[in-house]
Amino acid sequence: MTGLFLAGFLSATLLPGSSEAALAALLASGRVDPALAVAAATVGNTLGSCVNWAIGAFLAGYRDHPRFPVKPEVFDRYAGWYARWGVWSLLLSWAPIIGDPLTVVAGVFRTPFPLFAAVVFVAKFVRYLVVAGVVTLVV
Repeated sequence: MTGLFLAGFLSATLLPGSSEAALAALLASGRVDPALAVAAATVGNTLGSCVNWAIGAFLAGYRDHPRFPVKPEVFDRYAGWYARWGVWSLLLSWAPIIGDPLTVVAGVFRTPFPLFAAVVFVAKFVRYLVVAGVVTLVV
């Protein structure tokens, strides 16, 4: 379970990774309790997104610096999406490519942390439930 937690954590940060594949492989092996596996992946992935929020909150003051890690047009695209949909856009925090940057932007805009964590947790939990359900049906 520690490996699954770490896979979830790392894949939620801006580092590449696939916690869904790790969860599916563990569940397909039949050697883990599905509820514990979903919980480990969800908690790890949510905590990784919390790191993104903290990075966004820290980097907010450096947005105009020439070495800011995100190009202004990319940042503006995510910021516009977040400005339009607000905290509800975090329900897409599970999605590949767009999810991780949204969690960083939430930190930049100082979304209240308890609200951020709750919405992201729900989004990640539902995603892992779907993965577990599909694996259970297939295996």
